[in-house]
Amino acid sequence: MRRPPHGSASNAPVDTMGCERLASPTASPRDRRFQTLVALMLSSQTKDTVNAVAMNRLQTSLPASSSSSSAKPGLNLENILAVEPETLNELIRAVGFHNNKTRYLKRAAVICRDEHDGDIPDTIEGLVALPGVGPKMAHLCLSAAWDRTEGIGVDVHVHRITNLWGWHGRNGSKNPEDTRARLESWLPRDKWREINTLLVGLGQTVCLPVGRRCGDCDLGLKGLCPAAERKKVLEGRRVRESVGVVVDGETVAKVESEKLEVVEKEYIVNEVVKEERD
Repeated sequence: MRRPPHGSASNAPVDTMGCERLASPTASPRDRRFQTLVALMLSSQTKDTVNAVAMNRLQTSLPASSSSSSAKPGLNLENILAVEPETLNELIRAVGFHNNKTRYLKRAAVICRDEHDGDIPDTIEGLVALPGVGPKMAHLCLSAAWDRTEGIGVDVHVHRITNLWGWHGRNGSKNPEDTRARLESWLPRDKWREINTLLVGLGQTVCLPVGRRCGDCDLGLKGLCPAAERKKVLEGRRVRESVGVVVDGETVAKVESEKLEVVEKEYIVNEVVKEERD
């Protein structure tokens, strides 16, 4: 289950700026786990692009917890515990509900210190006990931080798209938790982790909440999406039937865009033009 590298849903924000990708690769394993938790806590009601900026500010500008030479600025448990709420709030101001999230981060840091030996919880029960962390965040955090997948992280995209496809029957699922339970009842366990990234990326780029791009969607064009808008699909098929390449006012090549990726099309066109001129 992978999106084509040059498909219409490629390069979705989640692919490069999703929460599981925002922890610093140079941080210690413990700090990377904490950074993953923070990224997820900041992500609620916030676009991936905005969340990535806020995380970068914390990783580069969060003050060191003390003046000791061993203490370094950046995002870790000790610095979150020590930072003044006002300073933390300013660093994450771009994310949605930053005032609440400032309080959640400070309280969660205390719980991690006092109840989990300075690390983040390693169970779903422990994670959902943190302020501001729900089941979706907990399942995603356990997968990304501890490499253990015990459930599906269902966000608005997964909930919306699977209902759009009719995966939960005629009446659909009631809420994300209902969606999670229904998916887990039949989806193979080895797909539980990746379904979130796949459907979030699709929802960010093609299957949008408003203005779905059915004419650009391979599923719709191939007749695999029961919710595809027929008019958009027909127009998309017409566009994809052939691409006329015009050079000096004359059509010199036709490239079937359903079979070739953008890079391949450019290569073939260049070769045709070269042969024509030779």
